[in-house]
Amino acid sequence: MSRKLLFAAAFVAIFLTGGASASAQQFYKGKTVRIVVGFAAGGGFDTYARAIARHLGKHIPGNPSIVVDNMAGAGSLLAANDLYNRAKPDGLTIGNFIGSLIQQQLFESKGVEFDARKFEWLGVPVQDSTACALTKASGITSLEKWFAAKEPVKLGGEAPGANDSDVPRVLKAVLGLPIQLVEGYKGTSQIRLAADAGEIAGGCWTWESIKVTWRKGLESGDVNLVLQVNPQRLPDLANVPNVLEHAKTEEGREIIRAGILNSAAILRAYALPPGTPKDRVEIMRGAFLATMKDPEFVAEMNKASLSINPLSGAEVEKIALSFFKLQPKEVAKLKEILMPGK
Repeated sequence: MSRKLLFAAAFVAIFLTGGASASAQQFYKGKTVRIVVGFAAGGGFDTYARAIARHLGKHIPGNPSIVVDNMAGAGSLLAANDLYNRAKPDGLTIGNFIGSLIQQQLFESKGVEFDARKFEWLGVPVQDSTACALTKASGITSLEKWFAAKEPVKLGGEAPGANDSDVPRVLKAVLGLPIQLVEGYKGTSQIRLAADAGEIAGGCWTWESIKVTWRKGLESGDVNLVLQVNPQRLPDLANVPNVLEHAKTEEGREIIRAGILNSAAILRAYALPPGTPKDRVEIMRGAFLATMKDPEFVAEMNKASLSINPLSGAEVEKIALSFFKLQPKEVAKLKEILMPGK
């Protein structure tokens, strides 16, 4: 291509980029963007969303106002359904719900009214990591002792769909660990208290939560981290065995990835409704990632001891679509493990 044509092409590219920016600025200027959180105010999802809302607007052309609304119910399923079926696809409504609801679509669970393949994913602010913490009093202070336990080790859980229930189910099915899951607890704080009281041995849930809420037990040695359930060992858990190191078959590793790892990575998903114009999707994806790198946002999160480990919209989309690439027998196996009796 001649120098003249190169110059002309560059000019056109600059013109088009500038035009798109001006159009976006014109659209968003004076508008209000809603982040609809699928849980009640004051919880972890809500805390992240309100922090993001304080900084997101300055990274969107036209600097719109950002507000947070709460639509609690059915483990954020109501919010996901509403985003898919009722929210106007104009780039002004963002949904924040549990990404692992995709599994419920795969399992054809009652109440699912969306197709996750059609959401326009914006990203996640943090990829959740998982660890299993057991009390010293239980006698299970290492993975070797857990494997050798003569009786099933009691772990606390909430209900199918919660990570503190799903993780033990997968570990029992794939690794053959002796586990008796005791469900019905109304949160990990109750599981922790039950473990301290000797009713159960411990549980498996988000490491970010364990290291804060059970810090005294970890520091005193009364609580031990026996296993982590992550794509690879975390830097601050370098000496704790990881689940993938003990899965002996590819089928088992695939169940771990689909049942735990991929779900944990996109647990705190943010998305736009299907049909949102592509240029606005790209604008909002860019603004989301820019917010994750915003020094003021980072400082606020550090002050609140909240982790930032984001995924882009494209990365979340890739993980979401991976669920639909599972073979029917893999889906059936996963459902059998995670939703017993359903």
